[in-house]
Amino acid sequence: MSESVDLAKLVEQPFDLLQEIERRSRQAHSGQHSGALPSEWVGVGFRIGEEHFVAGREHVREVLMLPDGMTRVPGAKRWMLGIANLRGHLLPLVDVKLLLGSGRTTLRRNTRVISVNHREIPAGLVVDEVLGFRRFMDHEFTDTWPETIVRCDRFLTGAYQRGEDTWPVINLFDFIESNLFLQAAAE
Repeated sequence: MSESVDLAKLVEQPFDLLQEIERRSRQAHSGQHSGALPSEWVGVGFRIGEEHFVAGREHVREVLMLPDGMTRVPGAKRWMLGIANLRGHLLPLVDVKLLLGSGRTTLRRNTRVISVNHREIPAGLVVDEVLGFRRFMDHEFTDTWPETIVRCDRFLTGAYQRGEDTWPVINLFDFIESNLFLQAAAE
C-alpha cells in the first residue's frame, strides 16, 4: 500500500487497515519519513512579575504549591525564603524576583515553586504563577528578545515568538549555578 492511502477508506477492510497502521508505525520508528516532520520544543511556562518566561522541561523536576511551612535560614540573604521539607527532602526556596533585584514576589494562591531538576544543587524557585506546558515549533525560535524588566537577560538563551507573544527561554541550570544564586550568605 502506498503512503497516500487514506485510513478512513480502509474502515470497511479491518485487516488492510491494521496492515497500513503497522506499516506506518514501523516506518516512523525506523526514521524513514516520507517528508521532514516539523520538530517541536516543549517547555514549562511561568510568570515572574508581569513577564512570561519558559524553561526547558528537562530543567523542571516538578511544580509545587507553596508549602505551608518553611524554616528560615539564619544569616541568609532576604531572597532565600527558607528551607522546606518536601516528601523527606530538604528544598531551599528562593524568591526569584527578589534575587534578580526586581522586588519581592507577592505570595498568593497562584504562587508556585519550580523544583529545578539539577543533579547537584537542590532549588525551589518561587514564581508568581506557572502557566503549564508550552509547545513551540523550531521555526518560532529567535536569538533576539525584548529586554526584560526582571533583569534576567544573562540567563536567557533565546525566545519563542508566536504572534504578538514573546516567550524568553531561561536556562535554569545556568541560573542556579551562577555566583548570584550560590552566594546566599548575608553580608
